[in-house]
Amino acid sequence: MNTEILGIIVMFTLSVLLAIPLGKYIAKVYGGEKTLLDPIFSPIERIFYKISGINTQTEMNWKQHMVALLTINMVWFLLGMLILMTQGSLPLNPDKNPSMSADLAFNTVISFVVNCNLQHYSGETGLSYIGQFWLMFLQFVSAGTGMAAAAVIFRAFRDKSTTKLGNFYNFFVKSCTRILLPVSFVIAIILVFEGTPMTFEGKDTITTLQGETVEVSRGPAAAFVAIKHVGTNGGGFFGANSSHPFENPSYLTNMAEMIGQLIIPMAMVFALGYFIGRRKLSLMIFGVMTAGFLILAIPNINMEMNGNPAIAEMGIDNSPGAMEGKEIRLGAPASGFWSIVTTVISTGSVNSMHDSSMPLSGMNEMLAMMINSFYGGVGVGILNFFVFIIIAVFISGLMVGRTPEFLGKKVEAREIKIAMIIALLHPFLILAGTALAAALPQYTTETLNNPGFHGLSEMLYEYTSASANNGSGFEGLGDNTLWWNISTGFVLILGRFLPIIGPVAIAGLLARKRYIPESDGTLKTDTVTFGLMVFAVIAIVAALAFFPVLTLGPIAEYFSLY
Repeated sequence: MNTEILGIIVMFTLSVLLAIPLGKYIAKVYGGEKTLLDPIFSPIERIFYKISGINTQTEMNWKQHMVALLTINMVWFLLGMLILMTQGSLPLNPDKNPSMSADLAFNTVISFVVNCNLQHYSGETGLSYIGQFWLMFLQFVSAGTGMAAAAVIFRAFRDKSTTKLGNFYNFFVKSCTRILLPVSFVIAIILVFEGTPMTFEGKDTITTLQGETVEVSRGPAAAFVAIKHVGTNGGGFFGANSSHPFENPSYLTNMAEMIGQLIIPMAMVFALGYFIGRRKLSLMIFGVMTAGFLILAIPNINMEMNGNPAIAEMGIDNSPGAMEGKEIRLGAPASGFWSIVTTVISTGSVNSMHDSSMPLSGMNEMLAMMINSFYGGVGVGILNFFVFIIIAVFISGLMVGRTPEFLGKKVEAREIKIAMIIALLHPFLILAGTALAAALPQYTTETLNNPGFHGLSEMLYEYTSASANNGSGFEGLGDNTLWWNISTGFVLILGRFLPIIGPVAIAGLLARKRYIPESDGTLKTDTVTFGLMVFAVIAIVAALAFFPVLTLGPIAEYFSLY
């Protein structure tokens, strides 16, 4: 166990150490400064711009950014529906997988467009290779969309007073080519050398140790798995996701995939500090995020290592930990750590089955998504945290009797209203969705694998995952039904785009206001004290919104074990 804990410490430490220089590089990319990769990617980008007719020198205000973002996402959605509903008749389908039904295609395409990858199908049997490639494309562009939106926030606070916030397409293309692609390439190379398949051949036939002949799915998995983590997407090429030995063959690939999903969300925090010249602010943000992450991760590791007390009472050796639903080659500690990384960051990939987690581990996994602002997904993690900063600035200003200010701009009623709407939207989508599912048992009861407390947790987890654009699930739930496909589809749409539009709107409104130089009376937002204030706001909102339903689900299940 000591070796496994050391492995976790190494993974986390390496992620932080790599994120700092990567953050500096990202700041240079969005700032238009020279980088070492310019000779490689500048010609490629010029080809994209020439074909599309995009003039990257055209500056946009925040509304124009959002129009461009929503329009291009709608195009991807329509193309995705066409491909998935006809994939059975298209090329690159050696295993003869059928086309998707309309409701499943709707859920799948929406899920990948919004960077969630909530999968109501099994990857190797639900998609052809051309379908997998389209979803891999969506994993790049959905991540690039979130990063481009974050870049708008960066621009809003770098200039003293402006309505011009850069060009969306410039931020978007650079996010994909100069950041996501190089990091994904490195991760994919590691996966290939460790045994992850990268082929267009269909199923292979092998003979097992028992002498039985079985068919084993393969395909172009290494490229897909790399961007699913680097872009904090999470969708599995295979149904078992990263607990599948082809997606995650060894402890080395487990470390690579872990670092891959941590590095850019962390780096975006440092990039903010470098870009606007306020490194202390980025350190405050990173400190709050890391404190919240560790508060969730450490108990999960401990609970999964200690195992299930009900099994121990039966006289069964529980020393390996709670190993139901986990891979022996990875172990309980690494699986417990992954379960929080993937839910805190909104990746949603799994290297163990969360439905088999200890009750309070499952609660922490849901809390990570309910809070949805500790690191978060690429780009959108900064946006979610920004909302809580605005609320904390407002409350702090009231406490000291001053007009709230953030980075030299007055925070007034309009900005606070938007921030509160976005902060309350997330619990509304989760709780309203779960309440409807519980109130309409004719659509949901037969899909539950477990009755009672855990059954409620399965439903709660599904809507939490959808609203947080996470994609993982308590997969005792049979979710490929008309109810789950449509209801979570709408939660996915609202849970993705409104929390992007809201923070960008706030930043755009603040950017055009007159800059107020800091004085002795200015509230410092880059201090430990303010960091504690932001953390308190996050904790209070999460506790008030979600504690009652968590009491009915995982907390009640925990007490049923003793």
